[in-house]
Amino acid sequence: MTEIQGFGAFAPNRFQAAIIRVTRALPDSWAGRRLAFVLRRMVTRRLRHPLDVEVFGQRMRLMPFNNVAEKRILFMPQYFDTRERAFLARSAHDGYVFIDVGANVGAYTMFVAGLKLRHARLYAIEPQPDLFERLTYNISLNRGQPIKAIACALSDVDGEMTLFLHRGNKGQSSLKVVDWEAEHGESLQVPTKTLLTLAREEGLERIDAIKVDVEGAEDMILEPFFREAPQSLWPKALILEDARQRWRVDCIALCQELGYRIEVRTKMNVILVRA
Repeated sequence: MTEIQGFGAFAPNRFQAAIIRVTRALPDSWAGRRLAFVLRRMVTRRLRHPLDVEVFGQRMRLMPFNNVAEKRILFMPQYFDTRERAFLARSAHDGYVFIDVGANVGAYTMFVAGLKLRHARLYAIEPQPDLFERLTYNISLNRGQPIKAIACALSDVDGEMTLFLHRGNKGQSSLKVVDWEAEHGESLQVPTKTLLTLAREEGLERIDAIKVDVEGAEDMILEPFFREAPQSLWPKALILEDARQRWRVDCIALCQELGYRIEVRTKMNVILVRA
């Protein structure tokens, strides 16, 4: 397996490295993004193996095939959730407690780790076995990071549930049937925990920030947590994928009812801060 080979075994060749340098230097504009997509395709259409690169000051091995997140951070990390990352960089501090739910291969977690916070506690939650393997490998490449990877899905129950896999984009897999691909594609059973169970098992007394991006299953995590958890555990900030069309409970409205205010809205996410 490629994951067990040492970092640098899949270093970009001269052509790939040149394309990556160019795409990472392009401005955040319509023209810049279009050119980046064209250049990126010149590499990915012939690529048959991962590439070892640095992203956000961290070493990562990325497979830009059937995972949009890896493709984005390999070629265009400057476009990756810029306002969300700016918020985290602005609000993070020593002793920071951050939970990345739906961590994928670790982009958010690795970014926060790259802030070099003392005594931070970072948790990366990912249920897909192949993505979890990539996540843990990326963590292992950066020694001394305060990251704990946990192989499970967060949900409304402790136990086991069906994860519906998206073949074209692993980052779109979900505990909910959200599209044709999920309904007719592959699935697997994965362990589940509630957010409250996770916090108790890890001995957390507070949560500074949590990112929840689980393709429409955010309400399955947050509604029971806010109903059952003591307010001392309510996160100070949430970065939440806006998937209201898939939710049974409107998580944004729920958070606002509980005293959170919207700090930032982006194309995909909402950042809520506890007053």
